[in-house]
Amino acid sequence: MARADSGAASAGRVFIDLHCHTSASFDSLSRPAAVVRAAAARGLTHLAITDHERIDGALAARDAAPAELSVIVGQEVRTQQGDLIGLYLERAIEPGLPALEAARRVRGQGGVVGVPHPFDRFRASGGRRTSEDEWQALLAEVDYVEAWNARVMVGDGNLRAAEMAHRRGLPGVAASDAHTLMEVGVAYTILAGPIDSAEQLRTALAAGPEMITGRSSRLVRAGMPLFKGVQWLRGNRRIRPTASA
Repeated sequence: MARADSGAASAGRVFIDLHCHTSASFDSLSRPAAVVRAAAARGLTHLAITDHERIDGALAARDAAPAELSVIVGQEVRTQQGDLIGLYLERAIEPGLPALEAARRVRGQGGVVGVPHPFDRFRASGGRRTSEDEWQALLAEVDYVEAWNARVMVGDGNLRAAEMAHRRGLPGVAASDAHTLMEVGVAYTILAGPIDSAEQLRTALAAGPEMITGRSSRLVRAGMPLFKGVQWLRGNRRIRPTASA
């Protein structure tokens, strides 16, 4: 990524990667402290840590972040219909809920709701497996759509996501979906700040994001089974829904 200069940052522009994983996720080996160092070195001013089903990695990253980087505590939530992103969370959202209920629980914490990789062939998003009525209800709770996900490698998923965001009148953002250090900030979004709260982020998104659309490496994606295997041996496995969810 092109390093953001301090003048741009001081003028109120923020450079944010809205979707990033750490070793708290079952499929990443990137330690939180290393992730925030990489983000700061590449000129990001803000980083959303969105581990699968948990926020402890995000909290650790926030504690370890250098002064020039703000960490947003988030989560990638597996719902009955696929994944959603929640940002500015205080508590993890349990997996296995209906997508609309999960989005409302994010909202109940005062958080921001995003739809990640909605048309990826290999990963479902919270709206892809819903009826039209359910999708419309979910969109009423959504603040943005990933119009560019750096890990969408096959097909026209990003193009379709951008078209859908435009058609529905939702802000479209670019995000790395990083699971390794080399991916942090490979795609990111430029906004007019500040974004020190969920409401400020919504305002900045509504004003019109600028997307920087880099791609992840296919070699990195090929290593995912290894990362999952190492984490499985460590006892860090995907958190499954509880019976109540």
